[in-house]
Amino acid sequence: MWEQLYEKVDQLYDRMVEDRRYLHQHPELSFEEKETAKYIASRYDELAIPYKSNIGGYGIVATIEGGKPGRTVALRADFDALPIQEENDVPYKSKVDGVMHACGHDGHTASLLAVAEAALEFKDELPGTLVFLHQPAEEYAPGGAKPMIDEGALEGVDAVFGTHLWSNTALNKIETAKGAFMAGADRFTVTFKGKGGHGAMPHQTKDPVVMAGQAIVELQQVVSRRINPLQPAVLSIGKMEGGNAFNVIPDTTSLTGTVRILDKEVQGKIIDEMHKILKGIAISYDAEYELEYIKGYPPVVNHEVETEYYLNSADEIPGVTGSEEVDPIMGGEDFAYYLEERPGAFFFTGAQIEGHAYPHHHPKFDFDERALPTAAKALLHGYKKYQENNS
Repeated sequence: MWEQLYEKVDQLYDRMVEDRRYLHQHPELSFEEKETAKYIASRYDELAIPYKSNIGGYGIVATIEGGKPGRTVALRADFDALPIQEENDVPYKSKVDGVMHACGHDGHTASLLAVAEAALEFKDELPGTLVFLHQPAEEYAPGGAKPMIDEGALEGVDAVFGTHLWSNTALNKIETAKGAFMAGADRFTVTFKGKGGHGAMPHQTKDPVVMAGQAIVELQQVVSRRINPLQPAVLSIGKMEGGNAFNVIPDTTSLTGTVRILDKEVQGKIIDEMHKILKGIAISYDAEYELEYIKGYPPVVNHEVETEYYLNSADEIPGVTGSEEVDPIMGGEDFAYYLEERPGAFFFTGAQIEGHAYPHHHPKFDFDERALPTAAKALLHGYKKYQENNS
């Protein structure tokens, strides 16, 4: 049955491309994916697969109950886009000004829809239950995973698997890691409150621009000098704001940045050290500071047994060219919340276009659509192996 199921997925390639390209042309930002959700729901209506809408926002949860006893396994795909103006010259280019599927979520959705359509044909032979989690708002914290979980998306689910099409990895190669695989992703804003004045009379001011400049340098020491080098962490400043004229010292200046961690204990240490540095700077200038620290997604921590399905038996997946355990990356993913609740694994499906290896979140991002059926079959592989190992 499994061989025929994988063959059915391959036969749905044209439909996957059609779904992907439609979604790519009609992207919607996080928390605004009303029409995308309608499109996904319409596909389940066509297939007569039962589903629930508006779970944790625009989330959709569909279910296929197999004809044989087994466990309940959830497979997840996200479907939001990014505020990016597409620069690709392709027939399926985004039709929405300033919005683009620049991360592959259109492909994730197309692959999961194909899994559902293929599984339906073999429903009577399937063990247990398949749950299809179509999740909104992955790109922007607080994200869509946590609200879906809070509204019962994982009720009755025994395990969960997800994949990300990865434009920097060779076509149809699987990459993952046991334990921490992706980073916790936080953001922060520091505001220095000083005293403005004329640029020619700085002695009469409490210059927040200088404070901010000093903070940019000293905050780098949090990771380089205050965190164990064996515990990966990143602290980066991405934006500085303050002032309106070349010859005026402003009252306030702010810095905005991100922190990435693989260990929650490191997160607390970084916050404490940031406060020490910022307080010291503010005191030395007889000024004040505020730190708004927003904890984003936790680290994606894969479960060892379920991850080994992809590291030890990926050659069972037709079309996969190999698998490799890789170092964790410092990008964030709210799939982390599912793995905090249930055993499972998250993995990359290689989708690199030869000669067009633009990174995720780039205006020229794209992926090789031949990865779509591979991603679908790899998701099914997680479901298959979990059933075999927990029957």
